[in-house]
Amino acid sequence: MNLKHKKSIFIRALIILIDLLVLNVVVYSVSDEKYLNFSFLLYISISWLIISYYTKFYKVYRYTQTSKLFSLLLSQFFVFSLAYLSYFTVFEEGELVGNQILIFSLTIILITFFKVLIFFLRRNYRSKGNNYRNVVHFGEIYSSKKLENLFHFKNDFGYRYIGFFSSKEYESKYYLGHIKTGFKYIEENDIDEIYCDPAEISTSMLIKISKYAEENDLELRLMPENNAIYSKELVLEYFGTVPILKPKPLPFEKIETHIVKRVLDIFCSAFVCIFVLTWMLPLLWLVIRLDSKGPLFFKQKREGIDGTQFLCYKLRSMKVNNDADKVSATKNDKRITKVGAFLRKTSLDEFPQFFNVLLGDMSIVGPRPHMNLHSKKFINEVDNYLLRNSVKPGITGLAQISGYRGEVVKKSDIKNRVRLDIFYIENWSFFLDIKIIAQTFFKVFIKEEKAY
Repeated sequence: MNLKHKKSIFIRALIILIDLLVLNVVVYSVSDEKYLNFSFLLYISISWLIISYYTKFYKVYRYTQTSKLFSLLLSQFFVFSLAYLSYFTVFEEGELVGNQILIFSLTIILITFFKVLIFFLRRNYRSKGNNYRNVVHFGEIYSSKKLENLFHFKNDFGYRYIGFFSSKEYESKYYLGHIKTGFKYIEENDIDEIYCDPAEISTSMLIKISKYAEENDLELRLMPENNAIYSKELVLEYFGTVPILKPKPLPFEKIETHIVKRVLDIFCSAFVCIFVLTWMLPLLWLVIRLDSKGPLFFKQKREGIDGTQFLCYKLRSMKVNNDADKVSATKNDKRITKVGAFLRKTSLDEFPQFFNVLLGDMSIVGPRPHMNLHSKKFINEVDNYLLRNSVKPGITGLAQISGYRGEVVKKSDIKNRVRLDIFYIENWSFFLDIKIIAQTFFKVFIKEEKAY
């Protein structure tokens, strides 16, 4: 994620905090003492966040129209009013005591004031040439002119139109060169977004641009004709009067995905560490120690999110050897101890990774982290292998419950594993995580061919 995207997420988080602060300060300042309690404040705060998620209250972009802003305000306050009044219906038998209507009215006024103020302050800031995004276009001069005019007259959107690449040559100050030179230009300049007209470039070039944008964390926008058929993978938006198609954001591009996964990770890992590992580790330490000499834990550096290194913990299942970081376990591996064979078969050797989850290095569900030596090898052999590093590695994953665990015997094994990992990243949902966790638990009782 580039710096400008990170700033945008930070600003959105700050706006959410301001709204919650306003909500709680109003309640604290105006409310009767009866309602100055933690449960009421928690109820209205959580209700506000849940409702804002479904109304998309904080999905305000630099090209959002003023009418859309007020539509979001209306939707948010209407649904929140129902949740707010429901508290008194459920917990207070329908009685509205003291200043509750005043509280709700002040909340509406103040949050509306701050939201509109921030909206127009940011627009004014951009109209002066600040917080801009550099834009290039792949297409012909006709669609290039549309973008040039749009960003000139809508300078408060905060876009700086650099120029366009085309298969034809044009006498224009915005003509940057042949379409094939576009990638090199983007690499050498600070470009944030790419616009394409599908009617003016070939399908193969569009695929190349799409892949390039994904690999380099660039925004891709398509400019369709009015009669274009829109894919379910694309979202139609209007920049002024110009229709623009953009790819739907992937689940892990949304901050709420990371919040939900982190909450699930902390809850599950804390439960296992407190109620399972506290009594299981001493017993296993004794059994492992009696079976072979060496430490209880096996620690190995592995790649985490964005390629960062972390120490991955496992229960030691092998005799201490010098090949642990070079050669992965194979069938009938003589290094594996008798107790180790049982630990690996039941996946008990993976349980210390719940500590990794608590530390934030791993997630309960995600692509399995490979040995660094293998990762370097697979990067050159398997397409899109690095996409696995866009999320935290997991204790279990979709590939593991689908039979692709353990030793990579043939090339199709790692290709299928990567394919399933990418499918998980692109199609994540909370219930998919729950399904994978449940299936992992049940597979402990099933004899798997690669559980060695």
